[in-house]
Amino acid sequence: MPLCRERAVPPSKGVASALPSRLICRPLGVNTSPRACSAIPQRLEQFQRLGLSQNILQAIEQLGFETPTDIQAQAIPHLLSGERDFIGLAQTGTGKTAAFGLPLLERLDPSQPQVQALVLAPTRELGQQIAQQIELFAKYDKCIRTTAVYGGANIATQISKLRKPCQVVIATPGRLIDLAKRGAIALDQIECVVLDEADEMLNMGFKEELDTILAMTPNSKRTWLFSATMPKEIRRLIKQYMSDPYEVRIDHKTTVNEQIEHRYAMVRNADKAEALTRFMDLNEDLFGVVFCRTRRDTQELAEGLMKKGYRADALHGDLSQPQRDRVMKRFKLKHLQVLIATDVAARGIDVQDVTHVFHFNLPNDNAYYTHRSGRTARAGKKGVSIAFISRREKAIIGRMENALGIDFMPISIPDAKAIAAARLDRWAQVVIEREENQGLPMDLWFAMQERFEGVSKDALLNRLVSLELSKLHVTRGKDLNWTDESGGRSSGRSTGRKTGRSPGRPSGRPFEKRQRPAHAENDKRKKRGKKKFSQRTPFAPVDDGDPRYSRRSRSDRRGAASSNKREEAPFAKFKKKKKGRK
Repeated sequence: MPLCRERAVPPSKGVASALPSRLICRPLGVNTSPRACSAIPQRLEQFQRLGLSQNILQAIEQLGFETPTDIQAQAIPHLLSGERDFIGLAQTGTGKTAAFGLPLLERLDPSQPQVQALVLAPTRELGQQIAQQIELFAKYDKCIRTTAVYGGANIATQISKLRKPCQVVIATPGRLIDLAKRGAIALDQIECVVLDEADEMLNMGFKEELDTILAMTPNSKRTWLFSATMPKEIRRLIKQYMSDPYEVRIDHKTTVNEQIEHRYAMVRNADKAEALTRFMDLNEDLFGVVFCRTRRDTQELAEGLMKKGYRADALHGDLSQPQRDRVMKRFKLKHLQVLIATDVAARGIDVQDVTHVFHFNLPNDNAYYTHRSGRTARAGKKGVSIAFISRREKAIIGRMENALGIDFMPISIPDAKAIAAARLDRWAQVVIEREENQGLPMDLWFAMQERFEGVSKDALLNRLVSLELSKLHVTRGKDLNWTDESGGRSSGRSTGRKTGRSPGRPSGRPFEKRQRPAHAENDKRKKRGKKKFSQRTPFAPVDDGDPRYSRRSRSDRRGAASSNKREEAPFAKFKKKKKGRK
């Protein structure tokens, strides 16, 4: 461990002026003089007014922080100075990790080796993400150590890490209880407990685990709860384990939805996979996340895309921890164009520059849609959220608009012609931006000039475009847009099965088949021989004499011919016998 020295940090002016002086550990070699503190860039002045130290400001400057978000601006001063419990309600993608991570580091005492702060996360991916962010925030505080423990990893390795000095532990509820039962971690000296994505932990069924963990911690601890929604279960948890908490609520309409463009495409269930590939073909720069409802749907969709040559992979709970780490690493390095994930895995996906979010199936809860869409439009960037729906689910879109205060706009699924036009346009732009004689030897250039000397400019351009179009392998596909005029079942069922009926054809059986019982009854009467062909009933077919305009069916004529054969049969037999006697 590097040598450290203790230094008194003076309170900052402004909101955090009530922060008492304290002894913290700073690494040797870091300039903490007032002159160095005054040399903070102007873009970080707002963070400096919040009461953050010089080392934290240097770390967030390297991370590209410029302006605190609403949840950060309102939460950090109270968490630095106040001793009350805290509740922070804000949507995903608004910087909640920095909102509790930065003041958490400021309140630690690195001279004490025991665990002082505990951060609980619902998923392994989110726990890893929080641990990485806190390590980056504490880059210039070498004496502060963090450890992440979660299920699916080697528990012996995690126990050995916990035996070393560690001030912050980021854990999932199940693995933390296992480690506590084995005596690998002591929670009796915890000073602060952070419940991140508390609503998701309760939705995943961690209520009993949270009760067990909070019972192990001292009553004097501070509890910080961060969530995107406030269901009834969260209110019960607050009433049971928190006392007089200070609440900060950020209006989601002014933080997330302005940056996200919400769209929906009406498509049959059987055509959703092809619709997704068409959006990927249309935009080569697409970098997105596709959400499915079940693990099976996630795996099947990812395997289907990979068989077609698309850069895709699945992320769900059935994967082992090494497999999940490998998939997330490939996605962060952009070796994958799309990541197919479930809602549970969504909480741990914090990747920058995600342009699109696709909802292969609509979620059952509006809060899940908010969490899904929050994977894009992060750090002030723009994003697109596209939902694949059936005609019946259009009513659900209307209810989501009213509940979430957002506007959904329809989007058409691109056809083969639009995909080819977009790709050729990008190819033409690359050709135009290419500099002359770049990497082209002059002898080859003169040889090609002689080669194409007799070809006109229009003929050459036509052949080049045709050749490039053949390389795209764009086939003519059917129109996947499902509208009211496109046929299908009138009830709007989203089974995606083809009925083979024309749009104007009735849903019942054909007209000829409905008349079959009447003809069949007439056939039986004629076969029995009770009535002759000339003795017709009031509703029997009329014999016009001309077979082309006869109203009788073919079965009637076949029945009449068979009856005539039966009548002639005895006379033919008698003639044969008489001839034989001669």
